[in-house]
Amino acid sequence: MLLVYVLLFAWANVPAPAVADTTTVYKCVAANGSVIYQGTPCAHGQREQTMQLQDDGPVSSPLPTPVDDTPRMATTPPPAPAKPPSMPPAPMYRCIRATDNKPYVSSNGNPQPYYAPLAMTGIVPTPIGQNYGGRVSPNAAMIASHYTLMQDTCQPMTPQDTCTTLRDEYDENEKKLSRTFKSDQPPLLQRESELLAQLQQC
Repeated sequence: MLLVYVLLFAWANVPAPAVADTTTVYKCVAANGSVIYQGTPCAHGQREQTMQLQDDGPVSSPLPTPVDDTPRMATTPPPAPAKPPSMPPAPMYRCIRATDNKPYVSSNGNPQPYYAPLAMTGIVPTPIGQNYGGRVSPNAAMIASHYTLMQDTCQPMTPQDTCTTLRDEYDENEKKLSRTFKSDQPPLLQRESELLAQLQQC
């Protein structure tokens, strides 16, 4: 401990080099001989010695990265393009044939009326030619008197039923294509294209 005091006392008598940043240390000796080192001047009645210590300053660090303080406009990602609404498939109708009550599917909800023999309706049990023993050919008057105007009834199908029906028709068309000679395929290929276009809306 005495050696430390001696060294500090010796450093106090050595002129400190002129430096830009220094710290003053005060050595204060009280009346009872106790020694105190502090950074402020000694109290009244104490012997005072000073020593200048060089301040090494903060540890050097790499140059800071320049900060771009230019105000920037807040950027938001562009909105995603709106998905086009899916269009329902073209309406289809489930119809009942007036002559025999058999169901069929049609794209026309109001099919044209047609003439049918009364024999097909159950009103006349035999065809026209048989009524005359097959000896005469039916003429306009005979047809007018033995035929009646018929009208099929149709109901619109739901989009789900329409898509199911289109898929069934497509499968049936593909089966026919696989069993048909190449020369007979053009109408089936045309129908295949039509069905694929309609199924894109399902």
